[in-house]
Amino acid sequence: MSTRQRLPRDPDWWRGAVIYQIYPRSFMDANDDGIGDLQGVIDKLDYIASLGVDAIWLSPFFTSPMKDFGYDVSDYRDVDPMFGTLADFDHLVEDAHARGLRVIIDQVLSHTSDQHPWFAESRASRDNPRADWYVWADPRPDGSPPTNWQSIFGGSAWQWDTRRCQYYLHNFLVEQPDLNFRNPRVVEAILDEVRFWLERGVDGFRLDAVNFCTHGELRDNPPREELAEGFIGVRPDNPYGFQRHIHDKTQPENLDFLEKLRALLDEYPGTTSVGEIGDDDSLGVMAEYTQGGKRLHMAYSFDLLGERHDPAFLQRTLTAMEARIGDGWPCWALGNHDVTRLATRWDAEGDPAALRLYLAFLLTQRGSVCLYQGEELGLTEAELSFEQLVDPAGITFWPTYKGRDGCRTPHPWRSESPNAGFSHATPWLPVPTAHQALAVDRQDADPGSLLNAYRALLAWRRRQPVLVKGEVHYHPIRDEVLCLERRYRDQRLLVALNFAAEPRELSAPATAGAIDDAPATVNGTWHDGTLTLPAHGVAIAHCPPGDDWTP
Repeated sequence: MSTRQRLPRDPDWWRGAVIYQIYPRSFMDANDDGIGDLQGVIDKLDYIASLGVDAIWLSPFFTSPMKDFGYDVSDYRDVDPMFGTLADFDHLVEDAHARGLRVIIDQVLSHTSDQHPWFAESRASRDNPRADWYVWADPRPDGSPPTNWQSIFGGSAWQWDTRRCQYYLHNFLVEQPDLNFRNPRVVEAILDEVRFWLERGVDGFRLDAVNFCTHGELRDNPPREELAEGFIGVRPDNPYGFQRHIHDKTQPENLDFLEKLRALLDEYPGTTSVGEIGDDDSLGVMAEYTQGGKRLHMAYSFDLLGERHDPAFLQRTLTAMEARIGDGWPCWALGNHDVTRLATRWDAEGDPAALRLYLAFLLTQRGSVCLYQGEELGLTEAELSFEQLVDPAGITFWPTYKGRDGCRTPHPWRSESPNAGFSHATPWLPVPTAHQALAVDRQDADPGSLLNAYRALLAWRRRQPVLVKGEVHYHPIRDEVLCLERRYRDQRLLVALNFAAEPRELSAPATAGAIDDAPATVNGTWHDGTLTLPAHGVAIAHCPPGDDWTP
């Protein structure tokens, strides 16, 4: 079933698009079993459309043993029964397209579940047809693993298998063996799995851990002097960060695979791809993977998903990206299903002005945008006890790292309903009491709510081509105010973002003109060459080309 004809085949729709990430387990439970499902997503499509986003990204819903909650796929071509059926997915695509929403789905290509039939056959012997579909290696003479490579989830990235009397590689959980992309048959098979969903009408793919698809020579990674930052699981309590990851990921051969993948996507006009990059040099990999129009359409990293959010750090990250990406295209996010909720991580709990500022920051950068479900409500990180955890990372590293469950609790829909209207059954993760007061129904009825601020700013941005596709130029930071310009054709906007908790005044071009239809989030004032910003304030103004601005 293909529903592609329902939307225009604009090959560039993704440039500057806003993508709303849905974690299906936690979005809406339509059959009251405590777990969100595809029908629940269908039931809430009007809500998603009301936000003013361009597309949805569905985290994995494929058949899976759920050791890593769907990122361990045992059947790429079917829907896990807990989420529904293929017919439900087809209806979701059709109904989303009818509302002008494109559909992007997660694809986990670097590894499968150990319950996938491919792995069952591969591990059976050393001479079966799929014997080399995964990364197998003999032990060292002393029986130890072939290399010192570490798993993101802790411990060696190699697991001994008694059937083959060899080790297999798993960059993530033991139950997630890595495919061998050096085998052309594996590449062909994976591309066939991608084509299956293209034929069903999807508009693109979010590619999980896409720089992990190929490995290098089986040599030890060298140690690093400083602990790495920028990827989930890389912390002082996890030995993964003790190494420079030279041989186990981000190999040159991966570019060949990405070019084959792009060629497939180009057969389906209007489709796109966004890759997740976790690397010591994530900005460089983002640039390399998106340049030239022959690999990924866009990519994002974890550079803005950590705790640092001072304007100097943010500007340094963004300018470094601009200096390297050339004709490539970034995708920026401030939250997702792998990191602490934005409101908690960036010290904005109970501070809607700061959350509005962060949204304005995100929506005024050059690139596309991913918003994670619940950001529009200002959800905070849920505090869970050890007994409530289900995330294997949290269970392994407790108590120094509590895992990802705190950002995955159910979406609150109705403030006065049991489980905030998510389900009549006991949810797979509890709904925090604090989230009840932030539920959709309460914020929907409040014109001044964060939810309605999201709607207003997203709608306004969509009407500004300069913010969607224009170039960017950054000015020196002054008094915690991040200043930038966006330019596109004959349009020029000046943007000032006050990260301070106190008001600020800056010099401004006398010709700078306030925007008449700007939403309430844009609350700075321009008058006689002076820009006045409230605490955590935002100012955006028109300015004639050629009029220099020195804040």
